[in-house]
This record gives sequence, structure tokens and C-alpha cells, in this order.
Amino acid sequence: MRDDSLPDEVRLRHLTVDEALLKLDRFLHDAFVGGLYQVKVIHGKGTGTLRREVRRTLDSHPLVKSYRNAGRGEGGMGVTVVELTEK
Repeated sequence: MRDDSLPDEVRLRHLTVDEALLKLDRFLHDAFVGGLYQVKVIHGKGTGTLRREVRRTLDSHPLVKSYRNAGRGEGGMGVTVVELTEK
């Protein structure tokens, strides 16, 4: 059952890589437990370091089924859209 009070996006901009990855892991866990199937990770454009590290983490995360670049109306290169595994 989906928890409607649960946010479907996490903002990681302006965090260090270590802070961002810790926050991302907690967010993915909470989203999965809350019944979400798709979420947005807002990492910003910047130098691309945070986006690269976020995606490296998503590649091997057990709760992640797939991910993609956000479209123009979704945040573009500053956002990654993540599809979570099903329970």
C-alpha cells in the first residue's frame, strides 16, 4: 500500500558525495517500504560528479530496477528518474 504522505523525490544538491549517498540510500529504502515505484533524485547539473556517483550507486542498489535521465519537463540532466523493484 502506498503512503501518500511520502515524498517521491530527494534533493541532493549542495551536499558532499558522502552525505548525498547516505541520504539517497535512506530515501530509496523509505520509498520502497512506502510503496513507491518511481522516484526522482535531484542531484543538479554542476560538474557532473554527484550525478556520476549517484548513478554508480544506483547501478548496484538492490532496490533499483532501472533509472533514466529525466525529460525536459522533469528536470533534464539535473534529475535522475528511478524505477524501484516490486515487493
